Amino acid sequence: MEGNSARQVKSIYVFYGTNPGKNAKFVQVANNLGTMLAKRKIHLVYGGGSLGLMGCVSTTTHVKKSQVLGIILTTLAEGNFAGKMIGEELKVLTMQDRIWKMLDNSNAFIALPGGISTLEEIFQIASWAQLSIHHKLIGLLNVDGSLTNY
Repeated sequence: MEGNSARQVKSIYVFYGTNPGKNAKFVQVANNLGTMLAKRKIHLVYGGGSLGLMGCVSTTTHVKKSQVLGIILTTLAEGNFAGKMIGEELKVLTMQDRIWKMLDNSNAFIALPGGISTLEEIFQIASWAQLSIHHKLIGLLNVDGSLTNY
C-alpha cells in the first residue's frame, strides 16, 4: 500500500500572489522554497511571469538550475501583464486549459500566500481531488498566519 511518504514529488505546481505581500517573510519563504526545490531536483510549474512571489520562487528555482515551466494565458503573455517569463513558457487559451495543463505537468500542489485567485485555484485542485479526478499531494503554506483569516 502506498503512503504519502512513498510518493516522490518530481514536479510541483506552486500557487502564489503576483505581488510580494505586506509581510517580508513571504518573500523569504518564497526564495527558500525555490532553493529547496532546486536542491531536491523538483521541477517548478507555475502561472508564469516574474511579478511578486511568483517571481521570487521561479527566479530562485531557475538560477539554482532546476527546471521551470510557466503555464500562462496567451492574453496575459501577449499583454505583458505578468512580467518576464522565467524558464520554459506554455501558453494556453483558457483558464480551463490552464488547470488541465497544471494537472498534466505536476504531481503535487502547494499554495503560498496570495489573493482570491490563489485560493480559487488551490480550492479547485482540492475539489478535484475530493472527486477523485486526481490523487496528487496538496499543501498550504500558512506563512505567519496568512491563511488564518480566510
